[in-house]
Amino acid sequence: MPRGTIDDVALETEIGRLPGLSLFELRQRWKTLFGHPAPKSLRRTFLARAVAYQMQVEAYGGLSAATKRRLREIANAARNGDANAILASSRVKPGTQMIRQWQNTTHTVTALAEGFEWNGRTYKSLSAVANAITGTNWNGFSFFGIKRAPSGNKNASGPRRSNSRANPDVSSKPVSKAKFARSARNA
Repeated sequence: MPRGTIDDVALETEIGRLPGLSLFELRQRWKTLFGHPAPKSLRRTFLARAVAYQMQVEAYGGLSAATKRRLREIANAARNGDANAILASSRVKPGTQMIRQWQNTTHTVTALAEGFEWNGRTYKSLSAVANAITGTNWNGFSFFGIKRAPSGNKNASGPRRSNSRANPDVSSKPVSKAKFARSARNA
């Protein structure tokens, strides 16, 4: 359904009424929207949220085919106990080469469909590669400088810490000379 034909205000009002409905009424809405009875174990608040979500899906559309496929891949990997497949495949695509300088040596790692290749050997995780290079435990993504992908909704994770430079009214506390000397030595 094209977005212009949806009455956003009516939908928002209807969703706003859901928390006030009785458990029986929420179960009726569930059955109408999903085509089958709601599981008896679901609590009222979850029923209201699920019904609200399904109302929005019917009005605006649901997840894309690619997103559904990715969620199935993650579920299968989790079911098989393969946490590395969940992390690696979502961050680094096969064929990607990561280059890291460590102790005057340049190390090149290639992402594979099933792990990572370095110096002719295949490793299950980037952390295993980083351990092989350094001899110590590292988070592989941190070692290779791979940052988390930004979420689509910047406000979903809550407010960020305030930046004192961005807010001139916030005063910063001076660092003691002892702390400054210690941090300069560690740098």
